[in-house]
Amino acid sequence: MPATSTGVHHRSYASELTLRHTHAEKFRLLLIALAVCALPFVVTPYWLTIANQIGIAVIGAIGLNILVGYTGQISLGQGGFLAVGAYTSAVLHIRAELPVPVCIVLAVLTTAVIGAFFGIPALRLKGLYLAIATLASQEIILFTVRTWDAVTGGTDAITLPRLELAGFVFRKDFHWYWIIAGLAILAVITGRNLFRTGLGRSFMAVRDHDIAASAMGVDVTRAKVMAFAISSAYAGLAGALTAHYTGIVTWERFTLQVSVLYLAIIIVGGLGSIAGSVYGAIFMITLPALLTRFGQDIQSSWPDAAQKMPAVQVVVFGLVIVLFLIFEPRGLNRIWHRMKDYVRFWPFRY
Repeated sequence: MPATSTGVHHRSYASELTLRHTHAEKFRLLLIALAVCALPFVVTPYWLTIANQIGIAVIGAIGLNILVGYTGQISLGQGGFLAVGAYTSAVLHIRAELPVPVCIVLAVLTTAVIGAFFGIPALRLKGLYLAIATLASQEIILFTVRTWDAVTGGTDAITLPRLELAGFVFRKDFHWYWIIAGLAILAVITGRNLFRTGLGRSFMAVRDHDIAASAMGVDVTRAKVMAFAISSAYAGLAGALTAHYTGIVTWERFTLQVSVLYLAIIIVGGLGSIAGSVYGAIFMITLPALLTRFGQDIQSSWPDAAQKMPAVQVVVFGLVIVLFLIFEPRGLNRIWHRMKDYVRFWPFRY
């Protein structure tokens, strides 16, 4: 009897291991690839800058979702780990004069080690107490950055030269787009594949019930520390990209507000979903840009629009989070799945 369109059916291990199982999914993936390739040729420089910011946010959001959504360890320290990645890469490039790719790799490894260290309290803390502990890590990192003048320059900003690879200088957002998009796609693929491994499944077991996971043989200590390390590695990559893309590193770019933004991204996008991290990053980075443009458009009729818009953005930011928590706690990813199911089973109810 042939397999129906409902359920998950595999006739071989190879089919089970494929990232995309149906022709519709493969076709959708092809359309996304074409859209990513065509985007820098059809948008204005302003929106290309926004696209680059979205790509960096996707990387950082996937890292946080691995920790919060998949492992169940709440964190308010993502901004601090972004700072570690940014400052490590910048200092190595300026002081040690290492090539940028080497600096980025070392920044990722350094951030992973520091993240694992700050993840040790997670072995004994949960919920609100763990959130406060990660908030402390955020403040400890920023305090270190501000006061370690000999290495970080203290409160002074670090200015970086333009990225140069094989004699080619990356001067424009168009050039950076391909690097950021490529690394964001790599982050999505590695994040998706992580949860097809034993380590990734141990993360989800710890999230669902750590005591039961331990009883089934899962090394809970290893799972929690590794979750913090991997999450921080993603944050380190995002921070290093931020440093070299913007060309300036200052502690003010990595405050608690950034940590809250990343937490909002994964809540709006969908906890426990790699795709949700992408949707959330697109939504939460595009929304302020749209509000800013809206303020510019209405400035003729409302002269104070430019001054009031930052406050409006904060209000809208908080309102969006509250509305998603009330009406769709599983985020944009769940809305997308419901839309697909509706089309798939129409005209029948699902």
